[in-house]
Formats: sequence, C-alpha cells, structure tokens
Amino acid sequence: MALKEKTDGLTVEQDTFVVPDITIKELLGAIPTHCFKRSALRSSLYILWDSFVIGCIYKGATYLDAFIDPAVIELPHPFAYRLARFALWSLYGFWTGLFATGLWVIGHECGHQAFSESKFINNTVGWAVHSALGVPYHAWRITHGQHHAATGHMTNDQVFVPHTRSELGLAPLDPSKEDILGSRVTEEVMKELWEALGDSPIGAVLGSATYLLGGWPAYIITNASGQARYPKGTSHFTPNAVMFKPHQHWQIMVSNAGIALWLSGLVAWAYNRGIWEVLTLYIVPYLWVNHWLVLITFLQHTDPLLPHYRANEFTFARGALATLDRNLLGDCGSIMAWIGAHATNGISETHVLHHVSSKIPHYNAWEASAALKKFLRGRGMHLEGGPGGWAEVVRVFKECKFVEDEGDVVFFKNAYGVAQMKPAFVDNASDSGIELEK
Repeated sequence: MALKEKTDGLTVEQDTFVVPDITIKELLGAIPTHCFKRSALRSSLYILWDSFVIGCIYKGATYLDAFIDPAVIELPHPFAYRLARFALWSLYGFWTGLFATGLWVIGHECGHQAFSESKFINNTVGWAVHSALGVPYHAWRITHGQHHAATGHMTNDQVFVPHTRSELGLAPLDPSKEDILGSRVTEEVMKELWEALGDSPIGAVLGSATYLLGGWPAYIITNASGQARYPKGTSHFTPNAVMFKPHQHWQIMVSNAGIALWLSGLVAWAYNRGIWEVLTLYIVPYLWVNHWLVLITFLQHTDPLLPHYRANEFTFARGALATLDRNLLGDCGSIMAWIGAHATNGISETHVLHHVSSKIPHYNAWEASAALKKFLRGRGMHLEGGPGGWAEVVRVFKECKFVEDEGDVVFFKNAYGVAQMKPAFVDNASDSGIELEK
C-alpha cells in the first residue's frame, strides 16, 4: 500500500483483494483423500506425548530447583536465590503453557469430531481434556461450530467481529471528506478519528497485553469481542443463552459440571498443598494457555488484509478463506518456529485448512494444508500472514480499528480511517479476464 500525502489529507494506493469465487467442493477436492481419516489411537498418542513433555518439564524444573541452595551454589546476594528460583519457575510456566496449549488443541479437535470416528469418544475425551483446562466443553463446542459456519460474517460470526463506525460512536462517513473504501481521508477527519481511536505505542502494547491475558475468560463469561447483536453479558455458562437451542440445555449443564469439578479440584489442591504450589504449577501455565489461545485465534482472524462479509456476499467457502495461516513464534527464529508449531499441534500454521475441513486431525493437516495452499496459489491466493508473535499482535491491534456500516465486503480501517485493501470481483459473465470492482 503506497501513501501519498497531500496538504488536505492522505491518499493511498490500496492493494486489491479479489473476492474468491471458489466452491467448497473444489477446495475439498484439492485435499488427498487419506487426510480425512481419523484414528482414536493415533490421536490419543498425542495426548500422551504432550503430557509426557509437560511431565519432563516439571521434573527438569524440580531437579534444577534443588541446586538453587546456598549449600550447593554460591550466589552474590541472598536475594539472588529468590530471583533464580523465580526465573526457573517462570520458564516452567512458559514451556508448560505452550505444550498444554497442544492439549487444548486436541480437546478442540474433539469438538470438531476430528479425534476419532466415534462421536461418544470425541465428546468424552473432549469434555475431560477441556474441563481440565477450564473450558466449558459443550458450550464452547457449540458456539465454535457456529463460528466455523459463518467465519467472517458480520452478523452471524461468533467472535472477532469487527466494530463498525456507528458502534464506536464515530461521526457518520462524509463522502466529501473520506472515501468509503478508505483510500482518501482529509486531515480534518484523520484528526477526529485519531482523537477517538488512536493509541500511543505504550497504549497499544498495554491494550494488546490486557486483551491477551483477559480476552478468553471475558469472551466465555460475558461475550466480550463476540457477536454484538447478542444481549449484553451473554454467557457460555447460561443454558438459555441466545446462542444455544433448547435441546442443548443439558449439554451446557454437563459443561458447567466439568468446570465445577475443575474448580473443586483446584480448591482441594490449594487446601492440601498450599496456594503457592497451585499458582506455580497450574495457574501460571493456565494463564499462558489462555494467552496463546487468544494470540493464535486473534491473528488468524484479524488483519488489514482480511475481508469481512455481509449476508449478500457471504458463502461458506469465502468465510473459510477469510483467515490466515501464521507461523507461531516464527519471529523468534527457525528453532522457536518449529517448537511453536509442533508444541501447539500446528493450529496456527494450518488454520485455513482447518476452516475448509475441520474434521481433518492435526497430524494429517500438514499434508492437507500443503495441498490446499498449492491449489490456492494456482488461483492467485496467498493466505499466509506474518509470524504469530507479540509484535504482530501490537501491529494488528493498531491497524484494525473499525469497518464501515455499509458495504457487502469490508476491510479494517486504522485510526486515521485508512484501509490497506479494497475488494474486487471477477466478472464471470465475461471472458475478458478483467476484474471489475463492485
């Protein structure tokens, strides 16, 4: 996107997003047939592997902790022992949280019926794994399924739905001062928008950090960042909430029972072993899991490059392709990129494929994703975003402020009212090959 500053404002040369006209049959046809096969045994091995790695991290931390003692090692100051122990168990929390996110992903696959061929096994394992991680399994499974059915839909998607200009209380668009597509904005409008939406670098970092730490429980408990048309305070713990149907009442109650058992277990653990052990061994890794969950999903669905659709132009295939693959921790080097991808079972790296067919298990998703990307590249589509990391969250947080109230295909505008992308449609009635804007 090129910028041209003028005395009366700003004009940008936007990149063009050609709205895909691809059927889901074509997308599925690009994936090797054997990738759709599900195996309860193979899926279970990944639960055992992730649990084994977490156990090794714990054993390693306790082993090293024994050396942080004046009788074993001499440090320059008594406080240094506390600092060293804090650093050690902070590393434990980070690495345990990363691999526990892999367990979370397996529970998520259960919700998509990708763990095995058996619905009973899927839901039993999913309930157990997700309950152990503080997730109301059935409640989230239901709304997450609705998210997949309407990804990128402005009124039917469940989460990461952009705020519109009117929802943020901004002044109505004035075509004489700004272009609805976000390619031209006067200085007057830029100033007004920045005063309403702008972030200082520190503000953007703090805002992003708050979102990463509290975004998941806020969504589950109060629908924060969820569908705006739902009543305020809509909760995944309420059986009669608007996103659930009457016949799903007892599924929500079963989910709530899982959370009640989870909380009871934490309380009993704290009572018998002390709150600090629970905080160190479980709560800190749990917060890291929540952090990774929000970071990964936020970056999959939020970017100036991604379209959002209103009903007239939405199709399931377009919604599935309104997402990005990102290499988790790729900005920290190739080794961390490999660890990030495999610790979290490829949830960030194969996400577009996951939206095209959510029943493909993660161990087959790598091959399936490569085949799908090859097909999409042949259609001129490259759905790979920047590496998934904290710097990228801050960048996206700053660039994605709102979308317009009008338009069937909309892109995020930043705090100056500028959008990086504009939509274009292929004229299928013509053999000229010329893309016509709409």
